[in-house]
Amino acid sequence: MTTFFATRYTLLVIFISDFVHTAGALVGLAIGDALGAPLEGSPPPSRPLADMVSGGRFRRLSGEITDDTLQALAIADSLADLRGFFPYDILRRLINDYRQNPHMYGPTSGAVFDRILAGQDPLSASRAVYLAAGSRSNGSVMRGPPLGVFYSGPELEVYSIACSRLTHYNPVAGACSAWINRMVSDLCRGREPEEAHLRAAARCRERKVLVILESYDHHAPVAGLDALEATHAALSCFMDSGSFSGAVVTAVNMGGDSDTVGAIAGSLAGAYYGLHSIPARWMAGLRPLPRVMETAVRLWTAAVR
Repeated sequence: MTTFFATRYTLLVIFISDFVHTAGALVGLAIGDALGAPLEGSPPPSRPLADMVSGGRFRRLSGEITDDTLQALAIADSLADLRGFFPYDILRRLINDYRQNPHMYGPTSGAVFDRILAGQDPLSASRAVYLAAGSRSNGSVMRGPPLGVFYSGPELEVYSIACSRLTHYNPVAGACSAWINRMVSDLCRGREPEEAHLRAAARCRERKVLVILESYDHHAPVAGLDALEATHAALSCFMDSGSFSGAVVTAVNMGGDSDTVGAIAGSLAGAYYGLHSIPARWMAGLRPLPRVMETAVRLWTAAVR
C-alpha cells in the first residue's frame, strides 16, 4: 500500500512539473508580448519598464497582447484540436484572425494573407511575397513555440520550417524558428539551457543562423525586425538571465521590436523557469490570461511525450 501511494505521488509530481513548464512557455510568451507592446518601435526607455503599462506609439492598453500571441494561440489550438501538425488548418486559423485584426499583423504575413484572400494558391503566396520583397522578418519565430511544446522528436525541425514557410519563406526565418522551438521543447522536458542550446546548434543546417546563435555571446544584441536579429536578442536575454523576470525585462527594454523579442525570450524563460516563476502582478495584468491558460492545458494534454 505504501509503495502504491508513493508511486502515485511521484507520478503526480512529474505531471504537475511537466505542466508547469508547458504552461510557462505559452504564458511566458504572452507576458513578454504584453510587457513589450507599449515600447514597440521606440528607442530604449530612459527608465527600465518592469510593469504592465498602457501607451506607446500604437496606443496599447495595459496587459494587451499583439499578433505575436494571437498567432501562437492559433498554432496551439490547431495542434491541440487535431493532435498534430496540419498546415492548412493553421493557415485557416491565422487568416480568420487576420480578418478580425488586420492592423495587428506585420507586412510579411499580411501580404501573404491578402494574396490568399484574393484567390492565390496558399503554397505559392508565401514564396511570391519572398521573391518580391526578400524579407526575412521575425513573424514566424515569435509564433512557433507551441510546436516545441507539442513535439520533441526529429520531426520538430521539419514542422517548424514548414510552419514558418506558410508566411515567411526565407530559410533564415525557418531556421531561427526551428532553433527556438527546439530549445523550448528541451527546456519544457527538463534539460538545462546550455544543453538545449547545444542540441539546437547541432540540428541547425542554416550557416548564417548557426554562426550567430551558436556564439550568441560574441555579438551585441539588436532588437530588430529581422528574424535573426530578434532571435539572437531574445536568446541572449534568456541565456544571460538568472530568472524569468530578468530575461523578459532585459528583452522588452531594448526597444525596437520589443514585443516580439519579449515574446521569444518569455517563451524560453517560461519553459525553463516554469509558470510559478512568473510574477503574480504580471499574471494578474495579462488581459487574455484565462484564454492562454485554457489553451496551455489543452496543448499539454495533447502533446507528444
